[in-house]
Amino acid sequence: MPRTAKKQSEKLYPLIGEAVGQLGLRLLLAYEFFESGLTKWNGENWFAEIQDQFPFPFSLFSPDANWYAAMGSELLFPVLLLLGLFTRFSAFALMVLTAVAWYAVHAGNGYNIGQGGYKLSLMYIVMLLPLLGQGAGALSLDYLWKRYRSGK
Repeated sequence: MPRTAKKQSEKLYPLIGEAVGQLGLRLLLAYEFFESGLTKWNGENWFAEIQDQFPFPFSLFSPDANWYAAMGSELLFPVLLLLGLFTRFSAFALMVLTAVAWYAVHAGNGYNIGQGGYKLSLMYIVMLLPLLGQGAGALSLDYLWKRYRSGK
């Protein structure tokens, strides 16, 4: 392999790996959160049962307001993640949503998922961290917008 081709491939392979990794996180998280939103859309509001467990300032809102805010977040932000649009904002919003769920629903149940614990919430927050810190990656609308704005 010629020296310039080798240098180009040494630069390209990490970029591809990063872009594919971020796309994988976005696809998985979008699916999981959107599925949860659809469950709320098709289900009954059970937030009244746990309203006293919501942290401030969510404890100030009615169970219906919290239900619709959670459902709307779980339907909107995953679509944005899927597209790679406003990714950092979407990741942050989903982290807040997950932290509230952790606190209000899962914290008192221990760690294990089978017992309603917080393990899955912790996993979601950890998976959202790279998207918050690094953005959506090269396979996203955020990346295309950034390139368009910079004139490249």
